Amino acid sequence: MKRYRFILLDVDGTLVDCVGAGRRSLERALREVCGRPGGDLAAFWLDGSTDRLIVRSGMKLLGHPFTEGNCDLVLTRYVGILPQELVDPGFRVLPGVVQALETLRRRSIPYGLCTGNVRLGARLKLRRGALDGYFEWGSSAVGSFADDGEIRTRLVEVALRRATARHGPIDPREALVVGDTPLDVAAAHGVGCAALGVATGRYRIEELVACGAEHVASTFEDPAALELLASSTV
Repeated sequence: MKRYRFILLDVDGTLVDCVGAGRRSLERALREVCGRPGGDLAAFWLDGSTDRLIVRSGMKLLGHPFTEGNCDLVLTRYVGILPQELVDPGFRVLPGVVQALETLRRRSIPYGLCTGNVRLGARLKLRRGALDGYFEWGSSAVGSFADDGEIRTRLVEVALRRATARHGPIDPREALVVGDTPLDVAAAHGVGCAALGVATGRYRIEELVACGAEHVASTFEDPAALELLASSTV
């Protein structure tokens, strides 16, 4: 079995199911900042995207000019609203996630987040599931967030650069990106990394295979997924 030196983990649909809390929060923030109580945001696609790119798309749908400053205003309001939406009783940590994170931590395998969430949004979501303690959150944390860019491929590049600064040179082929969407897989491949697709989000195993994921699992409870993570090495 292939062994990886560094593991990158997505958040939504991979570690937790927020039952639409992120979408509702972003829609509320967009309407408040853009002053558009109406407007159709149904076309707004979140799966595998990044918060900054979602805000850009949302402003376009609402006919509001996009600027970096306006985007920052929306995202600041978003993280203010998000805790209210995360109280949804349907929120859950996805199957096998705690065991997977415990495996990585116990074996001292380098890992971090690579998520389309802004840093604070990711932390709030993981805190809701009591998972935030498995990750670093300071400016020197290994990983990447939407704060680092709009495009997921760039997020993988940033995470690898930070991992290299901490652990020494890491060839992209030695890194595994774990996510639940074809965009996660494409971002991994765009940098030369392998991907583990987990079918805990919108996409089925067959779809993750079709988009080229080197490894697939129904959930983190799949013995093959746990074995893959456990076989990784420093």
